[in-house]
Amino acid sequence: MSSSLAPANPTVRAFETTVTDVDGTSVVLDETYFYAEGGGQPSDRGVLGDTDVVHVREVDGDVVHELAAEPDFAIGDEVTGVVDDDYRTYCMRAHTASHVLYGAARHIFDDLGYGGFGITDEKVRVDFQTTTNVDDAALVELERLVNRAVWDSRDVSWEEISVEEAREREEVAFNVKTEEGVFAESDDVRIVTIDGWDWAACGGTHVSNTIEIGPVELLGRSNPGEGLTRVEFAVGPSAIDHRAELQQSAYEASNALGSNLEELGTVAAKVVDARDELESELTDLKSEVLAARLAQFETIERNGVPWKIGSVAGFDANEVGEAAKEARGDTDVVVAVGESSAPFIVVASAGDVAAGDVVSEVTDEFGGGGGGSPTFAQGGGLGASADEVLAFLQN
Repeated sequence: MSSSLAPANPTVRAFETTVTDVDGTSVVLDETYFYAEGGGQPSDRGVLGDTDVVHVREVDGDVVHELAAEPDFAIGDEVTGVVDDDYRTYCMRAHTASHVLYGAARHIFDDLGYGGFGITDEKVRVDFQTTTNVDDAALVELERLVNRAVWDSRDVSWEEISVEEAREREEVAFNVKTEEGVFAESDDVRIVTIDGWDWAACGGTHVSNTIEIGPVELLGRSNPGEGLTRVEFAVGPSAIDHRAELQQSAYEASNALGSNLEELGTVAAKVVDARDELESELTDLKSEVLAARLAQFETIERNGVPWKIGSVAGFDANEVGEAAKEARGDTDVVVAVGESSAPFIVVASAGDVAAGDVVSEVTDEFGGGGGGSPTFAQGGGLGASADEVLAFLQN
């Protein structure tokens, strides 16, 4: 049985050890400072002997190192392990940042619970269980609190305490899915504490002070499951790059709107209001134009019933359909054919002529499909021009 010494000694990057088992590319060591994947934190990367370590996992209590190729050492050999410094440092910063984020959530979320977290090369995610609506304002406040906690240089420490004590401490956060099993199988549990900010059951690697985390940039939120809110963020260089991209976008938007950054939100809101007003006016004008066009339709008589027929361009089937209903009189039929690469037909009837039958008559002749009720129907995908359809209806 071997367990990783990384959580207790996260600053160790190189060590000497003895090989206790080799099975192809899978290697077990007498002791190891490689972190085994677990709890949302990915495994370490690095080198064992002269071979790259591509993954580390725990199997039946042993830490198994998966190598890129079969090693040139054997059981009983002494080997040197070197943990990838950059990646370990990133994971330490990212993992501690997730605890800082949860600590920030303690200040602004109601009925807070922990739903898990995960680290990738690009970002980190934390899942919250909360009844609070995590809106834009909440994200802004979370980011402010996190970076303030980083700036405050809060000490980070860890210790083993009894399961009984851990259960009695209401401030200790733990993921029911990943930590409850630990509680059941061990007399003790490891608690990571950020001084005056957060307390959590955790087996990962961490920095010793929040100032080591560096900048944190919140990326967004989502809902991965019922009762959960997922918040994603970047740490370090990726956070800096993301902030620079947002800043550039903000400058571009302010220049386009003739505003400064401080007034950008207000100016943008005014522009949106003006756009909505113009769109409403445009809709009204289009409706007037369409109504006028339908009023100019030719009137023909079929089987003693007056039909108003004609073609329209620049409108979609739904717009024409609503206009045809408005133009329909008490006894007549309105037939409008849309001029486009795939002409459509809209029929509104007072009831003496079944609108659906008219559409079927046209689609039987020219292809396409459609349908509707006796008073309104429409069809599309006609394999003929608007003029050809109108000529067919006039005969």
